[in-house]
Amino acid sequence: MDEQNWLVEQFEANRSHLRGVAYRMLGSRSEADDAVQEAWLRLSRSGTSSITNLGGWLTTVLARICLDMLRVRKSRSEEPLAADEPEPNVIREGGVDPEHEALLADSIGLALLVVLEKLTPAERVAFVLHDMFDLPFEEIAPIVGRSPTAARQLASRARRRVQGGATSTDADITRQRGVVDAFLAASRGGDFEALLAVLDPDVVLRADRAAAPAGAPREIRGAQAVAKGALAFSARARFTQPALVNGKVGLVVAPGGRLFLVLAFTIADERIVEIHVIADAERLRRLDLAVLSD
Repeated sequence: MDEQNWLVEQFEANRSHLRGVAYRMLGSRSEADDAVQEAWLRLSRSGTSSITNLGGWLTTVLARICLDMLRVRKSRSEEPLAADEPEPNVIREGGVDPEHEALLADSIGLALLVVLEKLTPAERVAFVLHDMFDLPFEEIAPIVGRSPTAARQLASRARRRVQGGATSTDADITRQRGVVDAFLAASRGGDFEALLAVLDPDVVLRADRAAAPAGAPREIRGAQAVAKGALAFSARARFTQPALVNGKVGLVVAPGGRLFLVLAFTIADERIVEIHVIADAERLRRLDLAVLSD
């Protein structure tokens, strides 16, 4: 076997791992594939004579590529979140199926991908490499351009942001989670009676301008009306997961792992009394989002 064929074979043996790293770094299948392809181009130009650990070399190179991509994305943060996201049932240009991408996101956790978007590029790289792939900080440090101690601090800071600081007690979070899970299950299943059971008779739903379709009311009152709206939401419910929203249990809607809107709930006596639907890009950026522990 000549060197080029051997190189291709070794790269293909690492491709699945590399795609997993890149997807967790970038939250997009198409961008992850681009990063993996760039890693291959760099390998093919470099040769292997000085590489003693090909898998480690590829992971390091890929992480640097992803870090650069995240920095470019961050520099364009003035663009609306998910402005280029299609509806869930539309195939993107180039043949990428958003539903398949959403399944990939779901295998990691939509809420986790959404929260990772809130981290700085260096925090995200340090957290993903250490907490998800067990890379030691001595190897992460040169990737992010910091000392091992500083890289450890990056991952620690990211971990705190991912886990959040709930303002409610654990018992209250558990109670809220049960109500929100019931709402989500009923929405996904199209179960009108189950929705009525979890909604207060006088429940109020308020949507911001970005969340309400043109001409639609931004405030809906009463369990019957809100339940009907939730049934209309059922197509998007498959792209939805519970998360902590400003310290309380809410829902994030994230087709393809990109934040689209958030539902924040007020719950009393095991029923939902208020729902705030937030889709405005600036308001979404200001939300304190964190992952719920299972």
